[in-house]
Amino acid sequence: MTRPFPLEYPQPLATYDTYEQAQHAVDFLSDHEFPVENLAIVGTDLRQFERVTGRLTYARAAGAGAVSGAWFGLLLGILLWLFGNANGRGSLLTLLGPIVLGALFGAAFGAAGYAATGGRRDFTSVSTIIATRYEVMSEHRVAQQARDLLAQLSI
Repeated sequence: MTRPFPLEYPQPLATYDTYEQAQHAVDFLSDHEFPVENLAIVGTDLRQFERVTGRLTYARAAGAGAVSGAWFGLLLGILLWLFGNANGRGSLLTLLGPIVLGALFGAAFGAAGYAATGGRRDFTSVSTIIATRYEVMSEHRVAQQARDLLAQLSI
């Protein structure tokens, strides 16, 4: 497996509480002519954060499915409308029909998907993964030079 940002024998230089502090340290090194292509900022102590945004009901599931289906229907309707007949223009029904059908099928599939959960997840949420610490790493051959420069930095 290849590493996305390979460093030869990476060495930790400093650990910061925020990404902005780590970014400031790298910027400081850059301002002092340090070869920053030998650095990496690594988020550590990862945590998943999930924000509950509301209660999920059959109506909300069907509504979300209908909106999603309508957008897909709009795309198909535009394609059918543009290429629907010999002169390149279809009727208004050619445009609106797929939107309505997409919304109906989307609502049905949204409600069916909600029913399939059996009430195990009756809420909506958004989630992200966040790091609680940020570590500035350097290739081993320039690590001491970076440490010497960072000793002058006060964050």
